[in-house]
Amino acid sequence: MKIFAATKYLGLGILVLAMGVGCATAPEEAPPPADTSSQMADLKAAAAQAIADARAAVNKARSVDGLWPSTEDVLNQAVVAYDAGEFERAVQLANRARSEAEQGYNQALLERAKALLQEAKQYESMMNADQLNTLREAEAAIARFEGERAYALLSGLLAELRSAMMNYTVERGDSLWKISGKDEVYGNPYQWPIIYKKNQDQIKDADLIYPGQEFAIDKVPSQSEVDAAVNHAKTRGAWSIGEVEESDRAYLAR
Repeated sequence: MKIFAATKYLGLGILVLAMGVGCATAPEEAPPPADTSSQMADLKAAAAQAIADARAAVNKARSVDGLWPSTEDVLNQAVVAYDAGEFERAVQLANRARSEAEQGYNQALLERAKALLQEAKQYESMMNADQLNTLREAEAAIARFEGERAYALLSGLLAELRSAMMNYTVERGDSLWKISGKDEVYGNPYQWPIIYKKNQDQIKDADLIYPGQEFAIDKVPSQSEVDAAVNHAKTRGAWSIGEVEESDRAYLAR
């Protein structure tokens, strides 16, 4: 009986101990419910911003005739998804429209840059070191398909070059000496060889030009070009109309 009682009490002790241990651990609390209204507001704001960015990119592409026909449709789909409360889809579509518009804008400027490059190369012989570096940098940008950068470089370069150039229409009684001496040209008749060299494709004999001819005038020749021209004008030697003097050939070859 004593053994039984001890066993009984021992069992109760184990039971009580087990119950006590169980009560010592607090039950885990469930995580608070997610604030879906806040998440939805953030997503809605993100969709609105994505659509605004896409619109800006579309307008930019349109300004250079670089908008792809499908891009505006994709943007419209994004707006429809936004109005329907499908904000994730709206973001995806708007980002796609923006990406397409940016590609179209870059491609349009790349084509324009290629045309500007051909024009700029016509002035290559009169460019200084900085201008030549800009030209090479623009060529590299075109090779890397960086249309916007190439266009910006070449637009600036050509604006600079054009401001240094003028066109002159030959009038009756004109000569290279007379043209060079005009204030709006060089104001120095001895610089006439610069006009001759620049327009040698039109001028066969420096002493024979014709009314109506259009000459390109470099308004800001380098000092070395001026020195060479003046020296040639003063040391040219005898000349006659209708013949190309050997001294002129030598000057053009330099």
